[in-house]
Amino acid sequence: MSPYSLKWTIDKSGAGQIIKEFLKSKGISKRALTDIKFSGGSIKVNGQEQNVLHLLKESDELVVEFPTEDLNEKMRGEDIPLSICYEDEDIIVLEKPAFMSTIPSRDHPSGSIANALVHHYERTGNVSAVHIVTRLDRNTSGLVLIAKHRHAHHLLSLQQQKGKIKRYYEAFAENGFHKQEGCINAPIGRNPSSIIEREVRMDGQRAVTHYKVVQNYPQFSHIRLELETGRTHQIRVHMAYIGHPLLGDDLYGGNQAFINRQALHCKELHFIQPIKQLKLSFSSPLPMDMETLLTKGNL
Repeated sequence: MSPYSLKWTIDKSGAGQIIKEFLKSKGISKRALTDIKFSGGSIKVNGQEQNVLHLLKESDELVVEFPTEDLNEKMRGEDIPLSICYEDEDIIVLEKPAFMSTIPSRDHPSGSIANALVHHYERTGNVSAVHIVTRLDRNTSGLVLIAKHRHAHHLLSLQQQKGKIKRYYEAFAENGFHKQEGCINAPIGRNPSSIIEREVRMDGQRAVTHYKVVQNYPQFSHIRLELETGRTHQIRVHMAYIGHPLLGDDLYGGNQAFINRQALHCKELHFIQPIKQLKLSFSSPLPMDMETLLTKGNL
């Protein structure tokens, strides 16, 4: 498979622009242009190589070929089934089960979503590194967004910065809530006594979580959450901070009598397809271990 490329036929709005300005309007970064120039890509107008100062005319055909991406030789592909909800030439949306890492780690060097994607790319001929856009903790289940090439990752990262990628979670937390909805605005940073654990601390990074109670049960509550920021362990830290640790969350003091992992699931994902500019929305049902909690709550 050839390296990733984009093609435009220049209309009246693009005529009279130099290539550099036109590509900037399409979201191609300065770094990408540098890589194209020095790392094996190309910019062609009507089949002829041109530099970024070339003036475009109406009906010109502009083709940008991105350099082949450097693959991580240590990241080996593994034939692990993926639950793919949607895939096109730019993105993948999939459902991650609990107890599966998004990327390899020291404690779990294999069996991750990334390892499975390497195998999937090898099988389908996609010559790209793995670009995880929305990562989930190992024991959190639900929807994950993947970019299939560096340019899509860049555009989706811009969406994230502007708050245009919306993720909604469902969770089960200890104790009943007195308020039906609320906002937790508390900075999060590393716990200095742990290499894994995070905590609310005044010198931490800004972190904002919105929650709404779906239903209070006698022993726990079913809640819906939206992240305004995306800090590591954000929901888990914030819920423990307000006295409602997630059920099963052994790292942050959650009750493990009902479920053997944090009861957290990324249920909805909304974003704009970065190349086609289409609004896409996905929903994932609660996995069985969390669905069972709905029955347990009424006991």
